Amino acid sequence: MAAAEAHGGNGSGTGSGAGSGTGDQGTVRADVWIWSVRLTKTRSQAASACRAGHVRVNGERVKPASPVKPGDEIRVRHAERQRIVVLTRVVRKRVGAPVAVQCYEDHSPPPPPREFAGPVAVRERGAGRPTKRERRVLDELQGH
Repeated sequence: MAAAEAHGGNGSGTGSGAGSGTGDQGTVRADVWIWSVRLTKTRSQAASACRAGHVRVNGERVKPASPVKPGDEIRVRHAERQRIVVLTRVVRKRVGAPVAVQCYEDHSPPPPPREFAGPVAVRERGAGRPTKRERRVLDELQGH
């Protein structure tokens, strides 16, 4: 384990830090920060989003290893939603949700309202498979 710690400082800013993994100075990799503040579920999703061009820092597309610092505006398009945040605090390790929201200012538009699913067709137990006519009625109820 000592060898891994010795090689941790690879110039990306991820190797040095106090034990908590948070700090107010320096830079951190874009994919690590996005994952740390819970904008994506996994670090690999954050890195994939960067490679696909779904992450912009101050208006420019970034690679996963690009450094981000306090004051940067980060735009992440993930899960059909655009998130616009301004980095206020550098974190190098994944933190809990209450701490994560303190690490950025959220300027994202509100999420779109969920669509009403409508009535659910219920069949009696043991009624068997619906006939073609019943299937058409069910599809019409569901808006298909």
